[in-house]
Amino acid sequence: MVSMNKILILLLAITVLSCKSPDRTSRDTVTVSISPFGYFVSTIAENDFSINIMVPAGSDPHIYEPSPDQIASLRKSAAYISDGYLGFELTWLDRFFEANTKMKLLTLGDSTDIIMAKDHDGTGHPEGADPHFWVSPKSARPIAGAVLNLLCDLKPEMEARYNYNYRRLLDTIDSIDKKAEEMLTGFDNNYFMVFHPTLSYIARDYGLVQLAVEEEGKEPTPSSMKNLIDEAIKRNIKVIFVMEEFDRKNALTIASETGSVIRSINPLSEDWPDAVDEIITSLHSSLMSSNNK
Repeated sequence: MVSMNKILILLLAITVLSCKSPDRTSRDTVTVSISPFGYFVSTIAENDFSINIMVPAGSDPHIYEPSPDQIASLRKSAAYISDGYLGFELTWLDRFFEANTKMKLLTLGDSTDIIMAKDHDGTGHPEGADPHFWVSPKSARPIAGAVLNLLCDLKPEMEARYNYNYRRLLDTIDSIDKKAEEMLTGFDNNYFMVFHPTLSYIARDYGLVQLAVEEEGKEPTPSSMKNLIDEAIKRNIKVIFVMEEFDRKNALTIASETGSVIRSINPLSEDWPDAVDEIITSLHSSLMSSNNK
């Protein structure tokens, strides 16, 4: 929960900033909510923009509280690229634009087919919709297109180069999508388990079933834990996926009861292709193990 003291400090920072003259270098910076979005900016625009990442590595973007220094850095930004459904943005986004009323806003969730709460794994999501769309290669195409349009708007003189880089980026995305199609489809037992429901879009897009340990951002109840253990045994699940941003205590409990192993994934990596490729490879290995009886 956001503390009152922190809110007062941030509001004071915003008030001070709003009284200052505009920053002449604002067109040289783009702020993104999370690191993966920075990949799309840098791949299309190369070094034309400084990328300001709001949620640092290792932090939980659902509950992150930005510092006054981060609010101050927004003043240099020509645009803010938002997820649209991450918890910290639902709390702070309006305040971000009080710090810089000139920023353009790109909400990437508007470009994708969003999974609403209760639609993907029965556990729901505290934000009302699943915000992890960037993890799926099939969502990456509309993300890239939306980022391209924003960057061309910011620097129209660079449109030809940005379009060239965009087409090369699509080749990368299509290659990863093809790998996912080949490695994640066709399994009789298509269940996998993850602590936080991060892989809902991959599950939907490639015909898998995600079992999430968390329930609406909360630890599971004892009865839910028993059900998860029973389901893991029933589905012969041998791998439980975790992210470093979340406590893995309950995942470890399930692993010890089922003989499963814990495997870390990093969907918040700034190296989007490498992170998603690793997730696909790890899921394939998990599915192979589950289908080997």
